[in-house]
Amino acid sequence: MAEQNETMKGTTTVGIVFEDGVVLASERRATMGFLISNKTAKKIYQIGSRIGLTTAGGVGDAQQLARLMTVEANLYEIRRGKNLSVSAASTLLSNILHGNRYYPYYVQLLIGGVDESGPVLFSVDAVGGSSREDKIVATGSGSPMAYGVLEDRFKPAMSEKEASELAIRALRSAIKRDAGSGESMAVVVITKEAYRELSETEVSQLIPN
Repeated sequence: MAEQNETMKGTTTVGIVFEDGVVLASERRATMGFLISNKTAKKIYQIGSRIGLTTAGGVGDAQQLARLMTVEANLYEIRRGKNLSVSAASTLLSNILHGNRYYPYYVQLLIGGVDESGPVLFSVDAVGGSSREDKIVATGSGSPMAYGVLEDRFKPAMSEKEASELAIRALRSAIKRDAGSGESMAVVVITKEAYRELSETEVSQLIPN
């Protein structure tokens, strides 16, 4: 039973930089092989006041990293009296993953948020490679389908509503073709004013016909 969390996988997560912030979105299905093990899996975590982390890969590994990053961000705020920047969070996460590269966490992650430099989005791989994403990014087993929509429909300086709609559209495309992605969606909008997860009603109103 100890191995179960490590084999739970199958995900689509999306990150979009819009004019005033960042949208992070994911579906909620977790799988173990051909079994849908969970239909309400949490894949987006708030690790700082204006920073979110999306997870793809092993559930146990992802949850452990989310807890660790949340603690580190809180400690930074207590010690320094200011919020951890998105770039610093990405560097810290990258260092943690690189330090464990011989026994790697089975994850693919996005870190996004808003700090003094504005909206910022990074992708981080299992061995600590970190890349800044200026516009769009997708991770997980459904990412090829999501990228098809994102590349086709993204435009610079999108509004919050347009970016949220695009994230949902990309997830819907992945859900239709990727067996590891499904169920409902979680959408988080991060601006300098707030970190806010959209309600199910708000998400349903944004789903395109």
